[in-house]
Amino acid sequence: MSDQAAAQEAPRALPSLPSPRAGGGLGRLGLGLIGILVILAAWWAGTELLAPAGSMARRFAPGGTLASLADLLTQPDLALHVLASLRRVLAGLALGLLVGVPLGIAVGSLRMLEAATSPAFQFLRMISPLSWMPLAVMIFGVGDQPILFLLAFAAVWPIMLNTAAGVRALDPRWLQLSRSLAATRWETLWCVVLPGILGPMLTGVRLAIGILWIVLVPCEMLGVSAGLGYMILDARDRLAYSELMAVVLLIGLLGFLLDAAAQGLHRLRGA
Repeated sequence: MSDQAAAQEAPRALPSLPSPRAGGGLGRLGLGLIGILVILAAWWAGTELLAPAGSMARRFAPGGTLASLADLLTQPDLALHVLASLRRVLAGLALGLLVGVPLGIAVGSLRMLEAATSPAFQFLRMISPLSWMPLAVMIFGVGDQPILFLLAFAAVWPIMLNTAAGVRALDPRWLQLSRSLAATRWETLWCVVLPGILGPMLTGVRLAIGILWIVLVPCEMLGVSAGLGYMILDARDRLAYSELMAVVLLIGLLGFLLDAAAQGLHRLRGA
């Protein structure tokens, strides 16, 4: 076969395709803004167009809510309520880490312990933390203590399960190398196990933050005098419905920022 015929039969080069990441950030941002606009349009239609005149739904319309939100952001007491809620979330997360990480390492390392505790843990984690509210108040009284107990109970399960999964996924060659270097158990834990399970642990932390933020608001209705949940009850008692809806929007915004911070921490670890 001649060189000319071989050249004719050679496959043609495919045209260069744009990188799938090119413009990906702007595209995702644009789609996100479209999604927000769709939600706002549905909210406006449900409270302005479809709701009968004088109905309760019209009191939660976007116009009055956004005006109340702008006024709420200028109030000096808002920072105190936000800081109170964030402090409870961080304290509940810290308690969940304090219990969940050692328990996850133990369950992930010892098969017999996993077999013995798995049914009980699966049973307990299926109970909503809010179901314990009456018992928590009767045991701890009114204040921050029952709230921290409920938040810690909610946070411990995703942290424990992801930590245990990270321990089981560890490369056994790392542990063999540690034993070959005559490392102690504490050295193996600090230098091999904990760095190796950091990714799954951070995933558990992100999941826990989302659960804690959802559980926090009803927990803050247990007789406390500060917090975002207290603000909702206070607005309801004053019949300030647009302000109540503004607090709901603020809760969603703060939760979104918390999740973004946890996701950024996870990406920073993977970088």
